[in-house]
Amino acid sequence: MDLSSANASPVLADPALINQTRLGFHSSVFTRSSGTSFSLIPKKKPGKFDDVLSNGWLDAMQSSSPPSKKMLKDVGVELASDDNDLVYYSWMLKYPSAIKSFDRIINRANNKEVVIFLDYDGTLSPIVDDPNRAFMSNDMRSAVKGVAKYFSTAIISGRSRDKVYELVGLTELFYAGSHGMDIMFPAKNTLSINHTNYIRSTDKQGKEVNFFQPAREFIPMIDEVYRTLVEVTKDIPGALVENHKFCTSVHYRNVDEKSWPTIAQCVHDVLKDYPRLKLTHGRKVLEVRPVIDWDKGKAVEFLLESLGLSNNDDVLPIYIGDDRTDEDAFKVLREKNRGYGILVSSVPKESKAFLSLRDPSEVKDFLKSLIKWKEHISGTDKRSKEAVKHTSPQFVFGGF
Repeated sequence: MDLSSANASPVLADPALINQTRLGFHSSVFTRSSGTSFSLIPKKKPGKFDDVLSNGWLDAMQSSSPPSKKMLKDVGVELASDDNDLVYYSWMLKYPSAIKSFDRIINRANNKEVVIFLDYDGTLSPIVDDPNRAFMSNDMRSAVKGVAKYFSTAIISGRSRDKVYELVGLTELFYAGSHGMDIMFPAKNTLSINHTNYIRSTDKQGKEVNFFQPAREFIPMIDEVYRTLVEVTKDIPGALVENHKFCTSVHYRNVDEKSWPTIAQCVHDVLKDYPRLKLTHGRKVLEVRPVIDWDKGKAVEFLLESLGLSNNDDVLPIYIGDDRTDEDAFKVLREKNRGYGILVSSVPKESKAFLSLRDPSEVKDFLKSLIKWKEHISGTDKRSKEAVKHTSPQFVFGGF
């Protein structure tokens, strides 16, 4: 099924909240002050740093935040580019370049339906200090639009669905925000799947669309935690808290490393009052999510199933991402040998991906290669049909 035919804008007002017990969570998990309003946790000083030291949070923050060349230079560490290249190229023996492996990919793609899954930050756009300025280039947008013309294409981001759509601005795609906890797509694409968490609505053009939001019951709780985290981190220079509707993130990219224990302890102290929420780590970001069995890997499986493409023999999924949260999707593709996970990274690191790309610029080149390949195949097929059309019946049917 071709998503490019949908042409339904993913931005619209969501339907009303579903019943709070629909997902099996008791209403007691929501701490209400009165009526339907939620009370903020009073601001207090963070507890002892022993908490975040003993639970490994600081170690995780360090490991998920490799130092950049600029950071190393700022502290007086000079690395020889030749040494860096040697280490990186050695790492690529395990994770070969997706561009150099392109022939291998398209050989496997023959007679299969290719489906493209893309992360946003660090994949389609560069990582920047201000997440609100993580813009993709016009050339990248053109490449994504071209890919969506030929392949079913989805963006699965940790950002809210509305925000990532605002940044990308293409109606030809599926958009899955909040690490896949907020998916919206045309209603006709759900005929092959049976889930209880569908919410059917209508867009501004009157077309039927479906939401799939397995964590919808947590929206009020996430909103409360967001407001609380804004309050308790407001005195930490450089800290930035974002509300992604189904999860919330605390960015420490611009926070002095000496204050990392403080920001980690602030998040820890808030989460102690929310047993139904958990912490995950990204690139210089702490992310608070609902405790449900859902991630980017589950979102990939769901989207393939909703497209009627669950059969391994009929489809070749390609997932491109750069962050730790993308590993869930890489794991799904690796364990079931379903397609290719492609890690975007300029530094060596362990991954469940099969292949690699160095940066968004190489992602763009890879997407353009897919377009050229498909245009070549389409042109060849068209010429073959024209040849058959103008061939005499005696030749085509063996003389009958």
